[in-house]
Amino acid sequence: MLRGLSGLAIAVLAGMLLLAWAAPEFSLAAPVRGSAKSSDAAESPGALDLAGQVVDPFQIAAGKPVVLIFVRTDCPISNRYAPTIQALSQKYSSTAVMMLVYPDRSESAQSIERHLHDYGYKIDALRDPRHTLVKLGEVKVTPEAAVFNRNRELVYHGRIDNWYKEFGRARSAPTTHELDDAIQAALSGQSAPASVSGVGCYISDLQ
Repeated sequence: MLRGLSGLAIAVLAGMLLLAWAAPEFSLAAPVRGSAKSSDAAESPGALDLAGQVVDPFQIAAGKPVVLIFVRTDCPISNRYAPTIQALSQKYSSTAVMMLVYPDRSESAQSIERHLHDYGYKIDALRDPRHTLVKLGEVKVTPEAAVFNRNRELVYHGRIDNWYKEFGRARSAPTTHELDDAIQAALSGQSAPASVSGVGCYISDLQ
């Protein structure tokens, strides 16, 4: 078939075949609503760690529930939740995988590292500049959380608790604890609380 082709033509053809074979950039599958899909059926969800490497929270979880908490460095409400988030992370450190997700495209890895240090976080952090995890978690503001059970089903998304009535108005202490309840439900297989929108800073560039 290649008889009669010049060396240059063969080189060009080989280059085209190589480009066609090369793998595309990672993409995220839609959240699984039933049993987990096999890796052959769909690509795994992922984002970027602070070193710029693609990370799949569900692979890290290895069958545990996954809790994604969406924050940003300059949101005063999500910053006030830092002690609560850290306490929940310690409470469920052996039974669930909890990660902070920074959806603001302008936040660098360096600024996130400073934020983690300044607010005493000891939780793995991910950057989500393409909003792939934002879409999986169906969140709209920071802080909000998304809880996935062992089957990768999204069982809760929304506020951490009812501490804030609205932006600028907070209770002295929360009286409901939706995120804690949702994690317990994901662990036990029970029904999670109804999703309730959070109060905080809107995530920009949502589509």
